[in-house]
Amino acid sequence: MCKKPKNPNPSHGGGREERGGGGGGEERKQAIVEELSRKLREGDPLAKVEAARDIRKFARASAKARSAFAVPSVVDPLVSMLSSTHHLAKESSLLALLNLAVRNQRNKEEIVKSGAIPPLIELLKIENSSLRELATASVLTLSASTSNRPTISASGAVPLLVQILISGSIQGRVDAVTALYNLSACEETSQFSLSVEATRPLLHLLKDCKKFSKFAEKATALLEILSQSEEGKESILVTDGGILILVETIEEGSLLSAEYAVGILLSLCRSCRDKYRDIILREGPVPGLLLLTVDGSEKAQDKARYLLELLRDDCQMKRAPSEDLETIAYNIAKKVDGPEKAQKTAKRLLHHMVRRNMELNMRRIESRAGLVIGNASAT
Repeated sequence: MCKKPKNPNPSHGGGREERGGGGGGEERKQAIVEELSRKLREGDPLAKVEAARDIRKFARASAKARSAFAVPSVVDPLVSMLSSTHHLAKESSLLALLNLAVRNQRNKEEIVKSGAIPPLIELLKIENSSLRELATASVLTLSASTSNRPTISASGAVPLLVQILISGSIQGRVDAVTALYNLSACEETSQFSLSVEATRPLLHLLKDCKKFSKFAEKATALLEILSQSEEGKESILVTDGGILILVETIEEGSLLSAEYAVGILLSLCRSCRDKYRDIILREGPVPGLLLLTVDGSEKAQDKARYLLELLRDDCQMKRAPSEDLETIAYNIAKKVDGPEKAQKTAKRLLHHMVRRNMELNMRRIESRAGLVIGNASAT
């Protein structure tokens, strides 16, 4: 096979040709934008679908293409197609707009300014699951821009996203959680109202995800919002395994998700200690809380200490107070490694306590399970 010879003198006009080619490339790019824009405005339904699909392909290819196509002559007709009676028109325009918005702040804002939110809200209501979840992904992407959040919140998106959280596919529910989290951070919204119906699916998703993930942080943040109302507290309590999921998040989660999780348990216990204290204690939160008092964020440390005090008061806990255990661990570490390394060693000791407690709990669970299986076999 013959190899293509290399240019023996690449400096011979190469730079001029590249610059000239770049200019020609820009002209071709602009011509493509104008042609697809014309098809979107004047073409028949099939031509419009094909143009939207082409825009999606270009948008996926590069950041420059996303910027080139984010012009009113393209975005406005794509937004109009969202209200089409044809499935393919809705789908192709959704995908095109979604790809234009990804990783481009200005495009997100321009799409919302072009009036995309009302038709997206209507798409969140339809029975077609694929279109509904594409609309969910679009709302999620657009809500990543802080300037878009007031518009999206005021549109009535929150209860519709909760319904997708309840009955959507896994991906739809994950997207709904992130979109709700984004909207909950909207400073211009006086009150973010989240239905208690969201509690059970949020806890189930938290149970199944990695506790140290960004998704777990978003789910626990929403659950902490729910825990501020009496209805929310009750819904957390009655969800099977709900308290245990939060305890596991304290033990296994990131610093932020652990902070939210301890905040939820603290909210429950502060509202009615007599009602919630024993229920929380049964799930073995103390080792995780102790670890959080030395290894958590400043807020998490304060919340963990406060919750330990509430759990200890007026009950027969045969455990040392958190301060005493911390002091014991520190004193042991100081004798072993000296005062300079004592804090680090004390943390390691508390980590060991948590692991040991989890191992003992697992053995108890396995023992109980074996007993249940044995009794069942006997009958």
